[in-house]
Amino acid sequence: MRNRRKKKSGNKILGLLVLFGLIAGAGYVYTSPEFEREVPIISNETSVYWNKKDPLRIHISDNKSLKHYELVLSDGTKSVIVGKGNLGEQSQKKILLLKYPKGDTLNKKVTTLKLQVSVTDTSKWNFFQGNKTVKTIDITVDYKRPNVNVVANSYSITQGGAALVVFQANDANLDQLYIKAAGKKFQAQPYKKEGYYAALIAWPFNETNFSAKVIATDKAHNRRVTDIPFYIKNKKYRVSWIKAKDKFINGKISDLAASDPEFSSIDDKLEKLRAINETMRVKNEENIYNLGKNISTELLDKWSVNKFYPLKNGAKVASFGDERHYYYDSKDNEVSQSYHVGYDLASTKMAAVKTSNAGTVVYANENGIYGNMPMIDHGLGLYTLYGHCSQLLVQEGDEVKAGQTIAKTGVSGLALGDHLHFGVLVQGIAVRPVEWFDAGWIKTNIDNVFKVADKIISSK
Repeated sequence: MRNRRKKKSGNKILGLLVLFGLIAGAGYVYTSPEFEREVPIISNETSVYWNKKDPLRIHISDNKSLKHYELVLSDGTKSVIVGKGNLGEQSQKKILLLKYPKGDTLNKKVTTLKLQVSVTDTSKWNFFQGNKTVKTIDITVDYKRPNVNVVANSYSITQGGAALVVFQANDANLDQLYIKAAGKKFQAQPYKKEGYYAALIAWPFNETNFSAKVIATDKAHNRRVTDIPFYIKNKKYRVSWIKAKDKFINGKISDLAASDPEFSSIDDKLEKLRAINETMRVKNEENIYNLGKNISTELLDKWSVNKFYPLKNGAKVASFGDERHYYYDSKDNEVSQSYHVGYDLASTKMAAVKTSNAGTVVYANENGIYGNMPMIDHGLGLYTLYGHCSQLLVQEGDEVKAGQTIAKTGVSGLALGDHLHFGVLVQGIAVRPVEWFDAGWIKTNIDNVFKVADKIISSK
């Protein structure tokens, strides 16, 4: 009896040890990084477009490490393995490049395919088989490039100036559409009816070379590039040397520096001059660019502008595009450099500033070197700004009418005398105001282009 009790007690202890061992083992399996249970990720959409010429990129990832993948492509009747293999150690992210298989296994005329992507990781979970993800991706085959035709455009464009283009662009799967001109991207606004677009474009004054192309890309990455035929006119802009006097630095420059915590602690006068004339200027112009780069995506039925005449009897005091070099004591000691990207006009003190065209006020506040500055959106990516004002008579969001007084001239910002700094921008790029002062230029380069385009579009 005593031996039987001892045997039962021993079996009980052994059973408890086995139970504790199983619990400990299960705990290890559930908590050990080697047995993690997070499945790999296949980040592609479930429906994609493919031109079959370029490899289709399959993005896979895992929180620890990828191990194996398999790609199976099907035309609905037949299937073929188009990719399979082990991935490198400690590979957490991978892009698999799928190429259309050679041979006649799949029906080449089929326009819809299915791709099954299988991915496993290096985890010891699932009886050492790892975590597995399987995803089916529907593929629409599209190898036709978008159709693009230039309908009408301005005959010429001048360095620093603007031009208009109206064009047609069609594709059932159109993805991106823009104009690339002088290295800049310009968006186009839908015009008149579906498939037609209009855009003002600009040639930055400090870029000597220019070409313009309409670029259309569809969802399958088929791409069409179409030249816009402009006659190119280069222009030389004035270079000025300006003596930086202590009165200027201790006055306007120091006042602007004191208004901004970023510059208020600068003591050295030449460093302060550079900070305001260059660093603050760049910050202010970046603000202007961000305000002026937007263009509506709504269908535009018509668009026109009057010539701009912002200041009655205004006399020119500075031109657009001036390259200004500031020196201290002698020209051998250049201390700062900047560009003047507006047109300065002066008449009487605190004269009325008017907008010649209707629009929406997108900004009406102080803007560093530009002082008190209203900025107006006139549609189609055309904006005007009015710097150095003493008073602002509009607020952001106001709808203004042609001929409305929006401000009074002044000496705010980096202005030494009462005047108006008038700027014109096309999608954020400063352009020559003199073109927009000229009714003849507007008729030739804007109005007549729309007339030609409207006649063609209405006949379609």
